[in-house]
Amino acid sequence: MSLLVVGLSHRSAPVSVLERASLAVEARTKLLQDTLAAEPATEAAVLATCNRIELYADVDKFHAGVAELSTLLAQHSGVGLDELTPYLYVHYEDRAVHHLFSVACGLDSMVVGEGQILGQIKDGLALGQELHTAGRLLNDLFQQALRVGKRAHSETGIDRAGQSLVTFGLEQLAGGAEVTGWAAGKSALVIGAGSMSSLAAATLARAGVGRIVVANRTRARADRLVEILGQAGVTEARAVEMSGVADELTRADVVVSCTGATGLVLTAEAVADALGVDFDAAAWVTEAPAAAAPGELDQHAAWVENGSATAAAQDRAVRRVPVRPAVTGPARLHLLDLAMPRDIDGAAHRVAGVRLVDIESLAEASADAPMAADVDQVRTIVADEVAAFGAAQRAAHITPTVVALRTMAADVVAGEIARLDGRLPDLDEKQRAEITQTVRRVVDKLLHAPTVRVKQLASEPGGAGYADALRELFDLDPQTVAAVSRADLNDPNRGRS
Repeated sequence: MSLLVVGLSHRSAPVSVLERASLAVEARTKLLQDTLAAEPATEAAVLATCNRIELYADVDKFHAGVAELSTLLAQHSGVGLDELTPYLYVHYEDRAVHHLFSVACGLDSMVVGEGQILGQIKDGLALGQELHTAGRLLNDLFQQALRVGKRAHSETGIDRAGQSLVTFGLEQLAGGAEVTGWAAGKSALVIGAGSMSSLAAATLARAGVGRIVVANRTRARADRLVEILGQAGVTEARAVEMSGVADELTRADVVVSCTGATGLVLTAEAVADALGVDFDAAAWVTEAPAAAAPGELDQHAAWVENGSATAAAQDRAVRRVPVRPAVTGPARLHLLDLAMPRDIDGAAHRVAGVRLVDIESLAEASADAPMAADVDQVRTIVADEVAAFGAAQRAAHITPTVVALRTMAADVVAGEIARLDGRLPDLDEKQRAEITQTVRRVVDKLLHAPTVRVKQLASEPGGAGYADALRELFDLDPQTVAAVSRADLNDPNRGRS
């Protein structure tokens, strides 16, 4: 096993870098295809969420693999390699397994214990399977990660340590009040109709909002989400075109936005217009982004001209720096931005009557959240599962060699029985069957103890060399061993839980 992961997340990179490095579905597809085409990689899968991008690969050379995967991440994210490199982390073999299992359990999430990451891991695996970039190792790894995550949630109280980003975000908007009481009777606007937006709409419905409006670029998806809400018992839900967002903004109490747009969906000016207040552009000065060190551009000072830009355009954008403090007082409009890159202009929080919560402020709030004792239990589960996965992979590595050995032995028995038939043609069927069975029993008994023991030894750390030794001792054909491996990989029942 030569598993390698190269990535960046909210733990290693500032939001200003993460939002520029976000990958659309098309970019993920091309990234996987290019990774597989690269010489060091034989398998590839990508895990991309609003606060992490990770590229997993089975590589035959560590240093070449790190260099190639880092370069590919830079190429497809649109962030230059020199700028991206300081924020990248690398995990190899067992450390890579430990990292993904920790991610699956919610230990590495912005909100510890959130369960939405399991769906994102499932999506990453599905894309790798669809593109045939995920082979035996990554299929096993991601499927086991899903099982480990489910085990952590079912056997411990990790759910008490944190919630989904949606729930946590609404709690921040509520300012310490109970979300159900705070949301009761409010009117909500949900922008986007993807998985995160759907979760937001469902959470708002459970919290007791009185009306939900869904806006999306593809009207059919918005209609579908409204239909699902209706089936869940929400009577006042309807869909609108994106062109209707400005009008709906004037009637909304709560706005949750999570789209795949590369530029802003809501500008500070649009928010101010909806509330009928002035947005004082003169209260901001501009300076070049180069004046700040990496990570210093906080999201409340970021601004992109005209609210729409590609990653390349964002590199050239100026930033608006506030020269007066944020507006205080009761909020008339609550904004929750769960998109990466952001949907809502960070300057909106300085509009009178607006409260804005986004990815960066959620990260700051969750950093101070108390850790549940259950987290230690989950860490123990992860450690045990990593050891078990490593042992299983090492044992699986030698299995094709053992199968090839037994196949060779069976061929030897068949050849000797055929030779016996030529020398003793007068044997009756009963005698021939008894001799054949005896020879097979002898061979099986001779091979049983060594093959069982070699599997045990191979499952231990450092046991990878036993397969090579077995092939060398018995002069096994490497092509036969490879054929067994391919047959195992193509087994339709393999990996099913």
